[in-house]
Amino acid sequence: MAAEGLAARAAAVGLLGAVLAEGQAMAEAVADEQGPLAGLTPSDKARAQRLALACLRNLERCDRVLEAHLRKAPPRLVQNALRLAVTELALGGAAHGVVNAAVEIVRRGKRTGHMAGLVNAVLRQVPEAPFDGLAVQKMPRWLRQPLVHAWGREVVAAIEAVQAEAPPLDLTLRAGGEAPEGEVLPTGSLRLAGAGQVSALAGYATGGWWVQDAAAALAVRLLAPAAGERVLDLCAAPGGKTMQMAASGAHVTALDISGPRMERVRDNLARTGLEAALVVADALHWEAEGLFDAVLLDAPCSATGTIRRHPDLPFVKDGSEVAGLVALQAAMLDRALEMVKPGGRVVFCTCSLLAEEGEGQLAAALARHAGLRAERVEIAGVAPEWWTAEGGLRLRPDYWAERGGMDGFFMVRLVKG
Repeated sequence: MAAEGLAARAAAVGLLGAVLAEGQAMAEAVADEQGPLAGLTPSDKARAQRLALACLRNLERCDRVLEAHLRKAPPRLVQNALRLAVTELALGGAAHGVVNAAVEIVRRGKRTGHMAGLVNAVLRQVPEAPFDGLAVQKMPRWLRQPLVHAWGREVVAAIEAVQAEAPPLDLTLRAGGEAPEGEVLPTGSLRLAGAGQVSALAGYATGGWWVQDAAAALAVRLLAPAAGERVLDLCAAPGGKTMQMAASGAHVTALDISGPRMERVRDNLARTGLEAALVVADALHWEAEGLFDAVLLDAPCSATGTIRRHPDLPFVKDGSEVAGLVALQAAMLDRALEMVKPGGRVVFCTCSLLAEEGEGQLAAALARHAGLRAERVEIAGVAPEWWTAEGGLRLRPDYWAERGGMDGFFMVRLVKG
C-alpha cells in the first residue's frame, strides 16, 4: 500500500496508547524525544497530534460504533487503530486510505499482524457517517457530578457539546502589529478557524500577536495594569499574560518555578520585542525587593476548564489531586497578597470549572483577610451574567458556543485593605 499518511497515523495510535494505557498527558507524550513522534517531520507531528486529539474527543462514540462489530475487545494497538480510523471516517477521510492505513499499522505490530484481516473486515462495515445519532462524550463522573449540581444538566450537556469539537485558535493582538484575517471577538481577541501552522501566519515573525485563549486574556484586563506600574506575574509561563502586561507599559516581573517553561517566556518576549524581568523561583519562598502595585496569580489547578483544548485530561486525571491543589492555591494567594502594596490589587485566576478552585477560594480568602474586597470592573465584551454575586468572573466553555466556545476560568480582582 502507499505509505502516504502512514507515519502520522501510526504516531497518533502511539499517542493514544501513551494517554489511555500509560496515563501520560498528551503534552508529555509529544515532548518525549523517544516517544511516538520521534523522527517525524514537523507536518507529520502536527497531523498525528490533531488525529489523536480528535479521537480522544470522540472515544465513547468510537467504541459505540465498534462494539457492534467486535465480539470482544481486541489488543490495545488494534483497538486504538480502529478508533483512529473511525474518527477519520467521521471527519470525512477517504475510506480507502483510512482503512488501508489501519490495516498496515496492525500488520506491522509485533503481536497483532494476524489481526489485520479483522481490522479490514470491521472497518468495511462502518457506516459513512459513523457518529450520526450518537451522543457526545461525557466528562468523567468526578467532574461531571459537581458541575450538574452547580449548573444543571442542560448546561453541562452544552459544555460537553463544545468540548466535542476542535477549538478555534485565539490570538491576543499587539497594538499596531500585523495580524492574519479572522473574527474579532467582543473582548478584542482575534479568532481563527482552521489556522494551520501558527508560525506561518501573518504577523508571527514580527511579533504582532501571540496565541492565547480569549478567556485567559481577560485576567489581565481585569487587573488593568497601567503604564509605569510595577506588576508581578506569578506562574507566568508560557507568557501570554506577561506580554499583555508588558504591552500596557507596566514594569513586569515574571516568575515561574520551571526553568524550561520560563525559556518559552523568554522566547515569546524576544519575538514580540517586549520586556520583562524573568525570575525562576518558588513563589511561596521568593522575596521581592519592595511591594508591587498589582499582582496576577494564575494558580496551578486541575485545568478542567481546558478540556476542549486538552481532551486527554479526563483520561489522565481522576480528581484525586484537587484537594492538594486547593491548599496550594490558598497558600499562593496569601503570598500574593503579602507582595502587593496596601490598596493594591491582586487578580487570582484558575482555568478550572470546579467551585473549590474558584468561588470557594474567593469566599475563603475574604474570610481569612480583614479588609480584603472583591472589585468588579467593566470589561468590554463581558456579559453581565458572567459575573458572580460575590464579584468573581465565572467563564464557561459553553459561552460563545456558536463561535467555538471558550476555556473555563474563574477570576477575581481583589483589593487589599
